Amino acid sequence: MTMRIADAFTQLLTGPLPLRVTAYDGSAAGPEDAPFGLEVKNERGLAYLMTAPGDLGLGRAYVAGDLAVTGVHPGDPYEGLKALQKGLKFRMPKPAEAVKLATGLGLSHLKPPPPPPQEHLPRWRRYAEGLRHSRTRDSEAIHHHYDVSNTFYEHVLGPSMTYTCAVFPTEDASLEQAQYYKYDLIAQKLDLKPGMRLLDVGCGWGGMVRHAAEHYGVKALGVTLSRAQATWAQEKIKEQGLDDLAEVRHSDYREVTETGFDAVSSIGLTEHIGVKNYRSYFSFLRDRLRPQGRLLNHCITRPHNRHQETGAFIDRYVFPDGELTGSGRIITEVQNTGLEVMHEENFRVHYARTLAGWCHNLEQNWDACVAEVGEGTARVWGLYMAGSRLGFERNEIQLHHVLATRTDRDGEAAYPLRPSFATDASYPGA
Repeated sequence: MTMRIADAFTQLLTGPLPLRVTAYDGSAAGPEDAPFGLEVKNERGLAYLMTAPGDLGLGRAYVAGDLAVTGVHPGDPYEGLKALQKGLKFRMPKPAEAVKLATGLGLSHLKPPPPPPQEHLPRWRRYAEGLRHSRTRDSEAIHHHYDVSNTFYEHVLGPSMTYTCAVFPTEDASLEQAQYYKYDLIAQKLDLKPGMRLLDVGCGWGGMVRHAAEHYGVKALGVTLSRAQATWAQEKIKEQGLDDLAEVRHSDYREVTETGFDAVSSIGLTEHIGVKNYRSYFSFLRDRLRPQGRLLNHCITRPHNRHQETGAFIDRYVFPDGELTGSGRIITEVQNTGLEVMHEENFRVHYARTLAGWCHNLEQNWDACVAEVGEGTARVWGLYMAGSRLGFERNEIQLHHVLATRTDRDGEAAYPLRPSFATDASYPGA
């Protein structure tokens, strides 16, 4: 017996349908005046949903354009996702019911369609590229996410070209002001002064490197696995006349041989390291520091320290091999390498604001972004950033700074009785 798509959808809900569901077979359910809705546009979209239940199937159908969230712009689907997350409560069907649903919707839809081209290989297939977090496999994972297009990132990130959490000093601060303030806050935490040497691992487009050189007279070295980032950063360094102080290399951080740095910053790299590698990672960074030097680790975390796998959509489309854990685990590993933790801070709500700014930029520059990378990739970014904003708002993920010193054998850390960085950091217009 044939089953209509909207009817099958409502059968799996545990409560009333809070939005409008429509499908290519003419079926519909839910309030006609609902501000948001879901539209299954074709048979391939249905097959994606049936062959990969959960976020992966939804993501595939959405990225391919076979599933639409109505009432929102694809560059910033936040309000629609918020309504979906709040109102849609599904239940698992019993085996006999699942068979009935599959038969009613058509067994032909149980043949998986090829995934959209934006999808990375499943984790089990990626082992052919090398062990997880080997240099080869890490390079491929970084290439997948960060080498999309520098022009695309300019549209989304804005002039700062900073793809990490901003810190908003006031309620009305702009995204650009907040990114400047973030870099200045880190510089203050590291107690940067003219003539010092800074190593910034996973430096992106060189934002921290350039800030430290320009505003603190620091000789700064940045390393990134993204060739596109390194090329852009070096051109910007030359444009700003910072060649004598700033350098960005296309390199794995493990290839840095220099030591004796006064400070090390890791801003958004720890997420790509792998939890089991934290000990060796922080040991490596410790060994780059001089005695009494400082380390600032800026990292997305879980709100707990238990193991939790990354969702399938994020793993396949956004951060292949990415891993998160709690700030407690990070602090533990930092301490176990012999570094002394001095300060810890959570910027969860700031990342929600940062993502809202990026989504706004993507929506405002949608046509240019689609022209640059294609509609499927642009959809990935809108969905991922809006979904991540929800995650930060709901305290499902956090962002932590951990500040530590390489305290010497005599217990000297060169750390003040009370730090002043919370009030000393500045931003344009302050």
